[in-house]
Amino acid sequence: MSSCPVDPILTFSSVLFETTCSMPDTHIVCSRTTVRRFGLTAGWIPASIVMLLGLSVLVLGPGLVRQVIHEREREVVLEASDRLAEGNVLELINQASRDIARKVEPSVVHVSTAGALGERGFFTSSGSGWVYDAQGHVITNAHVVASARDIEIQFQNGERRPARFIGSDVRSDIAVLRVDPVRMHPAERSIEIPEQGELVYAFGSPFDFRFSMSSGIVSGLGRSAGLATLDTENFIQVDAAVNPGNSGGPLCDVRGRVIGMNTAIATGRNSQVGDEGQFAGIALAIPTRMIELIVDQIIAGGEVVKGYLGVQMVTIAPPPTPAPSGLNPKLRRVYDSFEGVGVLVTDVPSDGPAAQAGVRAGDVILSIDGVSVAQVDNVAAQVGFRLPGSRISLELWRMGSVGEDPRRLMIDVVLGTMNPGVIYGEIVEYLRTIGLLELATLTPDLARERGIAWVPGVLVLSSASGTPIQAGEVIRSVSNESISSLEDLYTRIRTARTRILRSFSGTNVPLTLGVEGSDGQIRNLQIPLR
Repeated sequence: MSSCPVDPILTFSSVLFETTCSMPDTHIVCSRTTVRRFGLTAGWIPASIVMLLGLSVLVLGPGLVRQVIHEREREVVLEASDRLAEGNVLELINQASRDIARKVEPSVVHVSTAGALGERGFFTSSGSGWVYDAQGHVITNAHVVASARDIEIQFQNGERRPARFIGSDVRSDIAVLRVDPVRMHPAERSIEIPEQGELVYAFGSPFDFRFSMSSGIVSGLGRSAGLATLDTENFIQVDAAVNPGNSGGPLCDVRGRVIGMNTAIATGRNSQVGDEGQFAGIALAIPTRMIELIVDQIIAGGEVVKGYLGVQMVTIAPPPTPAPSGLNPKLRRVYDSFEGVGVLVTDVPSDGPAAQAGVRAGDVILSIDGVSVAQVDNVAAQVGFRLPGSRISLELWRMGSVGEDPRRLMIDVVLGTMNPGVIYGEIVEYLRTIGLLELATLTPDLARERGIAWVPGVLVLSSASGTPIQAGEVIRSVSNESISSLEDLYTRIRTARTRILRSFSGTNVPLTLGVEGSDGQIRNLQIPLR
């Protein structure tokens, strides 16, 4: 018998798989032989190899896999690094944020205040503000400087300057200060109405962390927080972090322009104006358009005046909310019949601008100058943005007579001037009962006419005999909170009376007025709270 041809591959296969081969054409038969090595037969060799390979995979496999993964990760890192080094959108955003900070921060100020607290005590507080113009005017919230006797501002470069209180409008929470107008960087302003989703940046001194910056987006527009101290609420709602100390700081857009002023935050319990509460994702800012309307009047030295429509209204709530109590049958029928979003006019004084233009009780206001209104505060905000004499266009829904379909109509109204004495009638009567018969905002023109120095406050024109406040004296504060106009006086007294009566029910707690006499000295007088 001839020997079996040797084929390396065939031999490996024969050993590995224990196969036999036959070559019939040459009658060569390869028979299986037994090979003994280390006490094993050839039949056990393939199984040993499998076990060795398995053990190799178990021992060496994880390391090899990790090495492969590492190399792949390294490639990804290098590729990402190369792309980032070439520039990307995030770097552009990063640079833009830095540029906004560099542009805005020199116009931001930290406001420090100090004042008397009772007869022997004193207090210190702080807030934020921003440079309005090159004449040294600085804007902040009225509540930041409400009780201040001394005011100091600090610029980003560390420079400090004393500031003088020029005036305020309590009902819009805006105050104007003035400093020595040198080396100033006035902020660029924009009265453009931002859109929901736009990026915004809030500046200020939250918790006294001075000259801080936070970012977010515009969450909503035309917001109302139901704050009793404000009569015009048309806030910009943002989610940029705003905390106590941010009050008065600017809210800016992506071009570094001031579009509003940080004023209020919503906490887990309610909205806050002042130094209470902590940020809960909702911050409110006064739009620049409203700020300019108020500030320019204060700087001009005149009394702040706002547009007056001359209507009383209620918000029409969606079903199934019932109509408010007190509506007469006709108004209730309108309230129940109207479907949509609007504000129901419940009364129209005959001598007011709306009545003269043809607006009636029972009309539903749908929009003002094309801007939809969903609640009473929206109407007040639209009117409050305008000066007396401005013309607005009302879109109304009017119910027809029996058998007639309701119709929509447009009516133009020329706004009148809001008379604080009408709105605060009970306060006017209260002041008369304590002997303050005739009062007026002390403007520079009135001061010159009377031959007295001008200071922010309310001039007593006439008082009853025996009243401790005499004609010619100036009321400067209510409960240690500054005032600069007749409306401020009424607002402060109403707020103080409400707070005192609520806190000290049944107790005779007097109201404190800060009065400046002809000698320039300020004395605190306590008047009965009735």
